[in-house]
Amino acid sequence: MTWSTWLLFLSVSLAAAFTPGPGVLMAIATAGTQGPARALYSSAGNAVGVFIVATTAVAGLGLVLKTSALAFGLLKIVGAAYLMYLGIHTWRRAARESAPASTVAPAPLQASRRATFRAGLLVAVSNPKAILFFTAIFPQFMPPDRIDIVRFLMLTSAFIGCTLLSHLFYVAGTAWVKRRVRQSAARTR
Repeated sequence: MTWSTWLLFLSVSLAAAFTPGPGVLMAIATAGTQGPARALYSSAGNAVGVFIVATTAVAGLGLVLKTSALAFGLLKIVGAAYLMYLGIHTWRRAARESAPASTVAPAPLQASRRATFRAGLLVAVSNPKAILFFTAIFPQFMPPDRIDIVRFLMLTSAFIGCTLLSHLFYVAGTAWVKRRVRQSAARTR
């Protein structure tokens, strides 16, 4: 792979990773409700899910999804349903946390680290954006006649690195905004 091809792939990966999608929205929501440290678990799950999507796309499932509008449509519906489930779950948890039960404020409810990781993983494997990237754009950077494992691992690792970088950026931004809102609220009291 030439240096210019590598830079092109990296540029495309950064653009795709920083474009908000389900994984970024989940990282932001987790950082806002459970804190930045907990958001790292959902981002790690998302990274593993991206690797799974890349592997299945290269192994042939991507071709099926690319040629079957029904299969791709079903995957999008499942992904959207899962995101709605996560949204409703977060909404209900926030309602439970804000309900005045006593004079002592309860500690915020947090999902377990494993559940947060699993949620990130499920968002990634049902993410149409990642599936489209690995079925439409990724093959342009792979040799057409064979599967080059070294190149596959290098490109997939670069994409995962870009994804984690974007999540860190959005999580840090969310933490900063949350801090500023708290400071502003404290000043007005």
